[in-house]
Amino acid sequence: MQFSFFMARRYLFSKKSHNLINVISLVSMIGLGIGTAALIVVLSVFNGFENVISSLYHSFNPDFTITAKKGKVFQTAQFPIDKIQQLPGVAQVVRVVEEDALFKYGDKQYIGKIMGLSPNYMKVNKLDTMMQAGTFVLQEGTGNFAVVGAGVAWFLGINTRNAQKLLTILVPRRGNASSFNFQNAFVRKVIPPVGIFSVQQDFDRKYVLVPLRFARKLLNYSDEVTSLHLFLKKGASAEKIQKKIQAIVGPGFLVKNRFQQNETLFKIMKSEKMAVFLILVFILILSSFNMIGSVAILIVEKMKDLAVLKSMGADMYTLRQIFLRQGILISLLSAVSGLVVGFVVLWVQQRYGLVQLGSGNGGFIINAYPVQMRWPDFVYVFITVFVIGFAAAWYPVRFLLKDYKKIKLA
Repeated sequence: MQFSFFMARRYLFSKKSHNLINVISLVSMIGLGIGTAALIVVLSVFNGFENVISSLYHSFNPDFTITAKKGKVFQTAQFPIDKIQQLPGVAQVVRVVEEDALFKYGDKQYIGKIMGLSPNYMKVNKLDTMMQAGTFVLQEGTGNFAVVGAGVAWFLGINTRNAQKLLTILVPRRGNASSFNFQNAFVRKVIPPVGIFSVQQDFDRKYVLVPLRFARKLLNYSDEVTSLHLFLKKGASAEKIQKKIQAIVGPGFLVKNRFQQNETLFKIMKSEKMAVFLILVFILILSSFNMIGSVAILIVEKMKDLAVLKSMGADMYTLRQIFLRQGILISLLSAVSGLVVGFVVLWVQQRYGLVQLGSGNGGFIINAYPVQMRWPDFVYVFITVFVIGFAAAWYPVRFLLKDYKKIKLA
């Protein structure tokens, strides 16, 4: 064991001549420890919310979307869909037609979007677990059905149990129909609403899902689509498949992964997480001033000891290392204890959900605050606390022990 480390450990745990020094040292350790625990807890809660939001979006959004760079629709007759479908890892390629529409149900009207989906969507459908009412069925035989977002259903007052009441969908007529004649300006069709899904407000208040054949007939399309939705098999490498798909479709099409489909949302979430991290780091820096004070007071108290060590041959480097290593010990103990406390708190919340969202009456998608522990966060927090603690110890050591000649017995 090095002499400087031995002395640092002795000074840290031994009783000081003034009880105030012990109190200040303890306060500095507790402050850094609580700050460390708060930092890892907040980051993990952000991870939990990010995971919940991502799972909600992923239940609606596909793994990849293919859209034309120019124009709203593109033909699928000459498009290499079969070549994409044969790629290892690709489960389904769903043809999609999306268009703005006016919905009428009884005497109520609402503007949203229709999304026509090809029949193979049912093989990768995840919305059947998000149903608020009714069932998720788009077509059976020659019958067409609509599945409505919860927000659209609320505005229109849709009742899926009333089979006699149909949903009317109106879209602008293609061609040169007179815009002054409402009857000629719009194409209208009726369809029974058989289900209501609830995923996320952005989707719930916008979409009505219908069969692709219904949407094409409504819009007077033949084989046109507005996009292709790709779903991958479990365990497939999304990054590699995206590059292969882009090479197949060429520069005239955009291939977007799930992050790129909601790029703004995920960037905002990361920015919020970083902002909170920096705020808590600033609080840690403020709490480290207690450590600066405790190290400074200890140096002043131990001046006689330092003079004795100097007379025994200790140089300035050794004397500085004693207190610098004491600060490192305080940082290590604070960081480790804070991370342990944070881990216990997060584990209890993850397992038992003690801290509830709201009043716990089921008004939220989840009942308790979600947490997701990520080991890189533990590493980043540990390094951050250690660096702050090291800087807090280095400052008083550097300026109080700058003159070796002044260290002498009184």
